[in-house]
Amino acid sequence: MKTLSSEWLAQLPINNIQTVTPVSGGDINEAYEIVTKKDQRYFLKVQPGRGQAFFAHEIEGLNLIGAVARVPQIITSGTIETDGFLLLNWLDIGTGDQLALGKMVAEVHQQHEKRFGLDHDFQLGRFPKNNQWQTSWATFFANQRLQPLADLAQQKGRWNSNRAAALALIIKQMQQYEAEHEITPSLLHGDLWSGNALFNAAHQPVLIDPDVYYGDREFDLGVTTVFGGFTDGFYQGYQQVYPFRPGIEARLIWYRFYYVLMHVVLFGESYGPFLDQICASVLQ
Repeated sequence: MKTLSSEWLAQLPINNIQTVTPVSGGDINEAYEIVTKKDQRYFLKVQPGRGQAFFAHEIEGLNLIGAVARVPQIITSGTIETDGFLLLNWLDIGTGDQLALGKMVAEVHQQHEKRFGLDHDFQLGRFPKNNQWQTSWATFFANQRLQPLADLAQQKGRWNSNRAAALALIIKQMQQYEAEHEITPSLLHGDLWSGNALFNAAHQPVLIDPDVYYGDREFDLGVTTVFGGFTDGFYQGYQQVYPFRPGIEARLIWYRFYYVLMHVVLFGESYGPFLDQICASVLQ
């Protein structure tokens, strides 16, 4: 954890800082709670040595999603001594109704584009994302998400014939499905596990830490099924706003495969048995 000097902190656009306390901020950024003498509270993310550009993609995501859903308020971002920082309002965590959360996510997914992708890549994360626009979802997801991730897994010695066979079958199934069904490009959160879908102290749902692009909305829904935390109420609320397409359960496994493979690549073979369980379901 970087020690923020008084000289470093003095360059933030905040007056009368009283305390700076390290807090949990995910596995990529360093994060702090800042409290001023006037009891104003802020959430500060810092990316040492990476500059302001590191947070440009998150800021765009908060702005895109924030047009139709509740997200943390961006105060400012910038670079201090080569370190990138993003300053947000502080979010007191509470409890809330997952029905409302499901409705809010559905409203995000109702923001559509003509193609799949985004107008810029995100190359500064631990898994660089090529977001080049495509007219085919199967082409986008196979070539710009699944295959690059499989290549990284192979480089790290975390690949085998069963995983390769499951990948090949998933790509074939996606191509067959798309040949018969139109898939509408929806604005995606991109990392919709339960830790990124919270409730504030007023019991309102809030989405944090987006990794946005336009894709099949079932991608986000597939991610929600990987580690739990979403109740039946979430899916009921979603369906009230934007009903599922028939046969969705058979397709969610494509996105579970991707999300768990990403965890194998980033965090190691402790996630391997989970991935192999998914592969067995794909190949049965």
